[in-house]
Amino acid sequence: MVSIAPSRLAALVKTRCTVFQTSYNPTSIRTGAKYLRARLRGPSMTDYYPPTLSLSSIIRQFPEMELVDAAEKQRLQDVEDRKKRGKGAPKKAKSKGSSFCNPVFHRSFF
Repeated sequence: MVSIAPSRLAALVKTRCTVFQTSYNPTSIRTGAKYLRARLRGPSMTDYYPPTLSLSSIIRQFPEMELVDAAEKQRLQDVEDRKKRGKGAPKKAKSKGSSFCNPVFHRSFF
């Protein structure tokens, strides 16, 4: 039996890759080609679930109808009542470098 030289086998594989338009990877390193060839899952996932309708989206689409979302109106009233009682969300910081984040404060404090 005649053995074939490794260089000739490598040339054959390279030619085969060019003919069949596959990637030539003689060192067998991981390329991720399996995942790049796979079919995308996103479109089929979005097609599976029907689109949802909400009253807020209808109100935004048709402002001339002057519809009122009772639940949103009640939520805003509750937020306003909580703020009057002092139970609302705290105010945001005015500047990025507040006194608590100052490194000088940390050194003198500890």
